[in-house]
Amino acid sequence: MTEVIQFFLAVGVMILFAKMMGYAATRLSQPAVLGELIAGLLIGPTVLNMLGNAALFPNAATVQTTIIKVAEIGVLLLIFSAGLEVQPKSLLSVGRPALLGGVLGVVVPIAMIVPAMMGYHYSFEKALFVGILFASMSTAISAQVMFELGVLQKKEGLTLLGAALVDDAIVIFLLSLYLAINPGGVIADIDPRPIPEVFARMIGFVVLAFAVSWVLLPRAANVIAKMRISEGPLMFAIVSTLLLSWAAEYIGGIAAITGAFMAGICLRRSQRRVIEQIEKGIHSINYGFLVPLFFISIGLKSNLQLLTAELLPMALVITALAIISKLVGVMFGTRISGFDTRSSLRVGIGMISRGEVGLIIAAIGISEGILQPEMFAIVVFVVLLTTLVTPPLLRWSFIEKAEKPASEPQLRA
Repeated sequence: MTEVIQFFLAVGVMILFAKMMGYAATRLSQPAVLGELIAGLLIGPTVLNMLGNAALFPNAATVQTTIIKVAEIGVLLLIFSAGLEVQPKSLLSVGRPALLGGVLGVVVPIAMIVPAMMGYHYSFEKALFVGILFASMSTAISAQVMFELGVLQKKEGLTLLGAALVDDAIVIFLLSLYLAINPGGVIADIDPRPIPEVFARMIGFVVLAFAVSWVLLPRAANVIAKMRISEGPLMFAIVSTLLLSWAAEYIGGIAAITGAFMAGICLRRSQRRVIEQIEKGIHSINYGFLVPLFFISIGLKSNLQLLTAELLPMALVITALAIISKLVGVMFGTRISGFDTRSSLRVGIGMISRGEVGLIIAAIGISEGILQPEMFAIVVFVVLLTTLVTPPLLRWSFIEKAEKPASEPQLRA
């Protein structure tokens, strides 16, 4: 078989298997993303090693490289979708609790995980990258659970969404800054650059690109929608994401996902019907094709068999730190903002799970040579465990609230 035919076979099987596992996960009251991630592990070198079948995939290395490159478009569109969800007014409405919860939910994990990684003989530069990675969270998983509980529009749900937006923005900024500075020369083919130079280039690009995009992108999207070009707004959203991602890295010297995030924020200002067209189209492309492929690609790059008896204690320690640090940071931030302990606990639990953003950062770490395969396996392990524990913990945190109405009539009588 030619490489193209092998690619068709691999992608067809992988997407089908990922969606089946995603469906199975939802039937077990778990997020679909968990099932898709497990599908990647099963089909990758951890279990089945499908591409290792020389009879079906004699050009496995080329096929895998192509799949990973295509999946990177899914990464950009996922980050674009996150930006498209940002509503500055909603963020301001939850105000201080969301801001402090989001900020401390990033600062505390970095402050706790970096020293721990250095204790495992990681250099400060690589430990810092791991800290940034585990400072991220998965908005989708917790938001879905709160939606099912009917509390997404209550103060805890709104604060969670606001804090998640702050979390995403800070983590993406820190990642961009890290990659631009390249501390200690951890990226082999890029020389470390002076911090003032990096800041000047980054801020200059972000300010100029954001100012132009803020005005131009929504207006252009509205005009294209009126022209009745087939899927015009969707096309424009994808083109804007790709071009701004290229510009962010090539011109601004920062992570490509920054440009994708910027495109989403700016296109959010389009007319409501235009946003709906974009959301519908991006959702179909993402979840029908690119997102399953992205999680499969994570499985292709990770091998949990590398978690030997020597590495497993480290994986468990990092998992515990990831949970405790996020919980402490978010709870402290919301508590000093006026929330009671129970509400702070709910928001903190809601931000425990790591997911898409963390895996995206880990994938960047592997491609840039910052993370070794063993550390990547630990990242996947942490994502799996935190994704598993968050939904039941979140449901448990609201049990008392559900029981209150039974006793309230007696208080009123």
